[in-house]
Amino acid sequence: MSDLPSAVATWRDQIERLSEHASPCRYLLPAKWKAMRENALAFLDQHGAEAHRLGWTAEQLFGVHPEHGFLRVEYAGALMVNERPVVGVEPDRIVFDRFSGYRTKPGQTWGPPVWDFAARVR
Repeated sequence: MSDLPSAVATWRDQIERLSEHASPCRYLLPAKWKAMRENALAFLDQHGAEAHRLGWTAEQLFGVHPEHGFLRVEYAGALMVNERPVVGVEPDRIVFDRFSGYRTKPGQTWGPPVWDFAARVR
């Protein structure tokens, strides 16, 4: 993945460091986390450079609530609300196979990336 922008390569490294077998949040089932993690890695490989070029941030993609993790989806980044594959990236939305995740919601507050959350709760 040497052709990835450095920020995207860092995001990928951080996701890879999180175990696929242990959810980073106590209320997220390991099987669902495994699928989310796999889709996040696939997203970074397939769409990460474009997302970065369009100005998407780690928080907008991988954010979770700073205290409650995946329980509070209003703080969640686009890739941290489901385990569906991404089919496209646009300036203000991530397109999944059945819906979209937007970054232009009025009043949106983004949580820290899931890897920062996981490091705090260990």
